[in-house]
Amino acid sequence: MQRADGTPINALVVDDEPVLAEMVSMALRYEGWTVSTAGDGAAALAAARDNRPDVVVLDVMLPDMSGLDVLLRLRELNPSLPVLLLTAKDSVEDRIAGLTAGGDDYVTKPFSIEEVVLRLRALLRRAGITTGEADSQLVVGDLVLDEDSHEVTRAGEPITLTSTEYDLLRFLMRNPKRVLSKAQILDRVWDYDFGGRSNIVELYISYLRKKIDNGRDPMIHTLRGAGYVLKPAG
Repeated sequence: MQRADGTPINALVVDDEPVLAEMVSMALRYEGWTVSTAGDGAAALAAARDNRPDVVVLDVMLPDMSGLDVLLRLRELNPSLPVLLLTAKDSVEDRIAGLTAGGDDYVTKPFSIEEVVLRLRALLRRAGITTGEADSQLVVGDLVLDEDSHEVTRAGEPITLTSTEYDLLRFLMRNPKRVLSKAQILDRVWDYDFGGRSNIVELYISYLRKKIDNGRDPMIHTLRGAGYVLKPAG
C-alpha cells in the first residue's frame, strides 16, 4: 500500500515497550512503509513535528504523559491524522474515552499484528491517503491475490487455498523477490505461536508449491540456509 501519489506511507509507532514497538514497526516495514518510533509522549510529539506522519499507532499508557494528551496535541498539529490507539485496558469507558479524544480506532493488548496492519490500511483508505481500488490486489507475474475477496488465480485459473496457505502466500506476495527466512515467516504468518518450529514453514511451503507451481514454471524458490523467495516465473 502506498500513498495516492505513489510514495511510501509514513507511520509513527508510539509505545514504551521496545519489543512490541519493534514488532509493529517490522510488520509495517514489510508493507513497504517508512516507520519511525517513539517511547514516550515528548518524543512522539517531536517526531510528529519533524516528520509529519500519515498515520500513528499510539499506546494510551506512556511513561511521561497520557497517550490521550498526546493524541490531543497530535490533533492540533494535524486535525485529520489517522490514529490507532493501543491499550491494555478493555473497558467500555476506556474505549469511549479514547474515541472521544479523537482516536479513529482502538485495539486492546494483546493483539494480532495482522489485525493492526489491516486496521491501519482501512484508516488510510478512509482518510483518502491511499486509493482503495488497486490496493486490494497483489500481483506477481501471472499470480494474482485479491485481499478483499480472498480469491487467488494464476494465469487466470482459480486456486483454492486454506486460511493458513492464503496468509503465507499473501506474505510472500507482499515481499516479491525478497528472501524471507523461516523465522520471519513464523513471526509474520503464525504470530509467534509455533516457537521456532521451522518445520511447519517447510510443510506449508510444500503445500503452496503443489497448488501454485504444479505443472507450471516455479515461482516459489528455496535458498538453502537463507529462506524462501517468490518471484515471477521465467
